[in-house]
Amino acid sequence: MARSVEEILRQSEVIARQRHLPEGESDSPLERLRQAVVGRGEAERRLLEAVRAAREAGCSWATVGAILGTSGEAARQRYGPLQDA
Repeated sequence: MARSVEEILRQSEVIARQRHLPEGESDSPLERLRQAVVGRGEAERRLLEAVRAAREAGCSWATVGAILGTSGEAARQRYGPLQDA
């Protein structure tokens, strides 16, 4: 099941606060996975900022959705509630 942007951001913040693996394990599969999750959170944050900027510039949800590869309604449902967050 797809998670909301808010859930992804919340999870990435939790993981980012967790301690790194012991020295010598920085290239372990778990550390690479942790880094990927943090990176996904950062990418989602940049995407949300870009959606906010587009909406503030007057772009419609249909246009935003088209760029995201979805419908305007799906984009509004996913990012609309986060506009004021």
